[in-house]
Amino acid sequence: MSFKAFEPDDFVVSVDSITAGIWTGETASLFTFFTSSTQAASSAGNYYLNAYNTAVTNSIQFAVTYGNLYASGSELYNPAVDGYSYSGTIWGQYQILVLGDENANFSWGGITGSDFWAISVERDRYKEALFPGSLSLTLRTGSTNLTITDDSQVASSQIFCDAGRVFQLVSGSAGVVYSGSGTDGINGYSPSSGSYGWLLPDIGTILLNPLAISQSINLVPTRTSNTNGLNPFRLFTAISASGQNGSPFTLNSQENIASDYVFVRPRSSEFNYSENPSFISGSTGEVLYSSFINNPQVYITTVGLYNDASELLAVAKLSRPLLKDFTKEALVRVKLDF
Repeated sequence: MSFKAFEPDDFVVSVDSITAGIWTGETASLFTFFTSSTQAASSAGNYYLNAYNTAVTNSIQFAVTYGNLYASGSELYNPAVDGYSYSGTIWGQYQILVLGDENANFSWGGITGSDFWAISVERDRYKEALFPGSLSLTLRTGSTNLTITDDSQVASSQIFCDAGRVFQLVSGSAGVVYSGSGTDGINGYSPSSGSYGWLLPDIGTILLNPLAISQSINLVPTRTSNTNGLNPFRLFTAISASGQNGSPFTLNSQENIASDYVFVRPRSSEFNYSENPSFISGSTGEVLYSSFINNPQVYITTVGLYNDASELLAVAKLSRPLLKDFTKEALVRVKLDF
């Protein structure tokens, strides 16, 4: 067996960004939405509502929930103890996850809010992160629509929180911000109610600002204390109605794949002999054919990568045998993906 040490310029590292549709089958647009009556009726249904792409509820696409600073819009755990409810728990959960501070408040484009809707994409769908600029989410109530996207294509600076990158949600589609006049203003959201929420691509989450949404369309959460306002279902219905009307929920995933390229360079004088027993006489130990001495020909089929202790770490198989002799040099590129 022959070994050859690699030189520093034999290694090249490359990072490729790969995007794909986020829903089942790597499709980017989702038109149909279903819920599970079993899940909705369970204790979990008090916190969130799963959304599926078919009536056969075995493939979760995302979940919707509602959080409220004052624990309003859902029933109290104990009617005798005010301020502790399902919506209050959701508010606190996202407060810690996103803001990292139980005393901090969400600020939608500079306007502080006291409640939100959250859309959490199923974890195995978005690989590394959601792809900023690919979002198109249409909400429909009655005959009125609101389509929102993120401002990643026009944001002047990158904003971060405890959950990673933050992009404001604005009126627009597929990263293109609405720039007309009216309640949305030139930046895609109303100065009086703030942005439509946040896109948190690194945790696969969309937070929606009910105040801004309700000023554009008649989609208002129930904020009555100790009342099951069915607020997750209100949002789900608005998303589902849009899909049925031909406006899908569109979103892509993004994944950065780092590849190590290793270039193996057998020179003309190297790797021309073989340790295959067929080259050697079993009784005398002599080379069977004189041509194997002065004009050997071998075929390279495999490249093994070893560490300094001569331990085999990886094996690369060539697509076809590569003829090697003293008149030929070869260049084999090995790609390692992580």
